[in-house]
Amino acid sequence: MSVFSLHTPEDVARQMAERLKALRLRRNWKRATLAERSGVSEASVKRFERTGQISLENLLKLAFALDRLDELATLFTPAPATSMKELEALRDNAPKRGRL
Repeated sequence: MSVFSLHTPEDVARQMAERLKALRLRRNWKRATLAERSGVSEASVKRFERTGQISLENLLKLAFALDRLDELATLFTPAPATSMKELEALRDNAPKRGRL
């Protein structure tokens, strides 16, 4: 696992917010339209688009309203094994709980 990243959580949040806004505008939706279709308040939509700050629940609702929920549903999917040996090791050594 790499601890080095070119992105900060804040950077990723802002990029996601920019992409959501662009998608909303491509659909010719006002913030009010997205708010109504998602069940998220218009103020929360505006705050997300401006700052990148939003609750996970509201982010999921916005993604659902924009037909993009499947992209988030696969976010923490394990990487595929690259060899049979690795696949067997993953199966045999799967941790049941965290240690730290």
